[in-house]
Formats: sequence, C-alpha cells, structure tokens
Amino acid sequence: MILAFELYCRIPFQRTKATDARVKELAGLLHRTPASIARKLGNFGAFDPQLAARNISGLTHGSKLDKAIWDEFHADWNGLIIRAHDLRLEREPHRLEVGSLVAPSGPSEMIVTGKQRLHQAFFRDAVVSSYNNRCCVTGLSIVECLVAGHIVPWSVDVHRRADPTNGLCMSATFDRLFDCGLVTIGDDLTLVVSDRVRRLNNQAATDLVVARHGQKIIPPARFYPDPACLRWHRENRFQVA
Repeated sequence: MILAFELYCRIPFQRTKATDARVKELAGLLHRTPASIARKLGNFGAFDPQLAARNISGLTHGSKLDKAIWDEFHADWNGLIIRAHDLRLEREPHRLEVGSLVAPSGPSEMIVTGKQRLHQAFFRDAVVSSYNNRCCVTGLSIVECLVAGHIVPWSVDVHRRADPTNGLCMSATFDRLFDCGLVTIGDDLTLVVSDRVRRLNNQAATDLVVARHGQKIIPPARFYPDPACLRWHRENRFQVA
C-alpha cells in the first residue's frame, strides 16, 4: 500500500490504469495483477479533495487502511519517500541503491546525497504530473523545459522539501522569475508581476511576462499550492517595486 501510494503521487491520475507501464512494473514487483494495482490507486483517488471536487469518474471507495496511509504520509512526505525506497530494495536486492551514488566533488561543487536525490526525483514527478506535464503559467507542455520549483525553499523549511503542495510546475523562465521574486501568486492563484518588470521598456518582457499579470495560473489536478507557502513567498521573496 505504501508503494502504491507513492506511485499514485508520481503519475497523473489519468494514467493510473492497468495498461500503464509503471503500474505494470509495480504489479510485477508485488506479484499482483496490474488491475489490482490500478484499483488500489483508484482507492487513493477517492480521498483526494481536488479529484472529488471535479467529480472525476472512476473513483472507488477506499478502505479505512487506505485512508490511514493517505493521512499518515500526507503529514510525512519525507518518510514516504524513504520508506518506499527501502521497500523496493527489499524486493529488488540487486537494484542500484540511489544512496550509493556519489556526485563529483571539487572546490566549486556540492556533494548531493542519495536521500536528496530521492526527494528531488519524487518532488519533480509529483509536481509535474499534478500539473499534467505543462507550465502553470503558459501551458507549455515540453517536459524538458519544465521545472518543479519549491515555493518555500529547502533552506527555509527542510520538512517541506518533498511536499508537492509546496511546489509549482513552471517553464524555466517563469520558474526563475518566481525564484527571484519578480513574479508571485495570490491565494486565488492569480499571477502578480513586479512593478520592476512592468516598468521595463522592453517589448519582449512585455509580451512574455507583463502580459500575464493578473491572469490565473492553470490549477493542478491535485496537490494545490498551499496558501501558507504562497503567502510566505509574497512576504519574503516578492519584489513589489
């Protein structure tokens, strides 16, 4: 059930079908049928408030244990990632352990631990799939150009480093603008562009960025950005002028 919930978070809900390659892979790992894994993913979907609000078809009634897994790991994303990784290693002893990989070292390079890479991979999958593989500002659907960015940075709150409600899926340009505080997002998911950018006498900036001021971002299918995180960004990163 832990592995099923982790997979539920990493793939778009419309792909939680018995025909999906990652569903088949997990079914093989657990010696279950792909159909049974797909049903379990549907059970978790029944507890997702965003899916329920949109009357998504195909949701089933989850059990008390399904709800317990949902509640436990929604409060402990870091624990979910490590536990799921350990469970996979137990079932695939010859699988290359992420924690055994070592990044290049040097005076200008950081050592990125295996646990950090696990968190990064899960966070990207969960955020990008929640936005259906497209930029929440422009709708760009070229996956290679998309960034799963943190609203509240790791350095500020390590406990939310893997929390998909602390993430946004943006194209590289808007991710950088958000990170620098030149754009932010209101609680109503409206994009706000800094006056500093709006004052620029530059047609490219006007066409690409300023024209988006006041428009609402494309909402995710699940894992809505936490208003507390958005408020932190507005109060601590956004450059009003």
